[in-house]
Amino acid sequence: MSGSARRSMPSIEVVAKEAGVSTATAGRALGGYGSVSGKSREAVLAAAERLGYRANSLARSMITGLTHTLGVLVPDIENPFFSRALRGIADVAHERGWEVLLVNTDEDLSLERKALGVLTERRVDGLVVAPTDTADRDALQDVIDAGIPVVLLDRRVPGLDADTVGIDNRAAAKDATERLLALGHRSIALLTGGDEKLRPRLARPGLRGVERLGATTVGARAAGYRDALVESGIEPRPELVSAEGFRREDAAAATTRLLGLPDPPTAILALDSLLALGVLQALRRLGLRCPADVSLVGFDDADWAEAISPPLSVVAQPVYELGAEAGRLLLDRVHGTDRRPVHRRLPTRFVERESARSVRTPAGLTGRDSTSP
Repeated sequence: MSGSARRSMPSIEVVAKEAGVSTATAGRALGGYGSVSGKSREAVLAAAERLGYRANSLARSMITGLTHTLGVLVPDIENPFFSRALRGIADVAHERGWEVLLVNTDEDLSLERKALGVLTERRVDGLVVAPTDTADRDALQDVIDAGIPVVLLDRRVPGLDADTVGIDNRAAAKDATERLLALGHRSIALLTGGDEKLRPRLARPGLRGVERLGATTVGARAAGYRDALVESGIEPRPELVSAEGFRREDAAAATTRLLGLPDPPTAILALDSLLALGVLQALRRLGLRCPADVSLVGFDDADWAEAISPPLSVVAQPVYELGAEAGRLLLDRVHGTDRRPVHRRLPTRFVERESARSVRTPAGLTGRDSTSP
């Protein structure tokens, strides 16, 4: 903007005169603080629009103590879950006149810690975080101790004094596994994403140690998978649990390994939509068909899930609303809501399509087959 354009920018006094209110009233209406009648607020905003007034955010922050910006840290913005949740956060923020600063951490704890420092220095008023390492709470605790509210999205950090928003991961994974069991599957693989830190616990006989991971998203889903198998009298097979990475290519490599086992799985439960895509990619390369050769159930009802052939059966999470609820909780905290941390758990639903079918045996079909002719 040129110097002459800056000099011609109307002042708040000019806006107040145009609206027929006092300068103090105009300041409160434009700054979003204090008490202003609805009629006065509308008059001020209309006058500001006519005159082309732009608020001085620095001056406003000095008056209110707020910058009206929220920080959002997600591990992978290319993952449809996080991009959709971000839309929910941003919509809630924008409706209330707030802006959002996004950081993608790439599942890298060092990047997450650096981002927390940068956003704190920029004086964001609050943070929505899907943490990279749910066992590491020191950096987030430092942010909270500095007076900046934090809401955790999807992933919980045990012992952290913060609001959380997610689903009942254990129950959702158990339900999905039970549906595969009802179709006659007894050899069901689990693609967790996860990382090498999860392997020691997930790979123990009978998946002992999963209980300790119950506070994490991956751990809770693994526990639900285990619950369903054990209640059906099936001993979980550690070699059918993969924690090789969150990316599509990781899932493709894991699927290739799983299907190369002497006793390969007849069904796969993938714990997010990118992992499910990786499974389908591997099946295509191997010349196998879904569900004729391998059944597949995924988490998250991505846009493509119904468009592919066969359409993918999924555990559908209310992803947009998860983000929106995180935004609402955070803004409540920013505005001084004093209450104990709350843990919102929104309901999921199972969407049955055509990617899972009954197991075929030499004698014919076993179990219930609702998708095959």
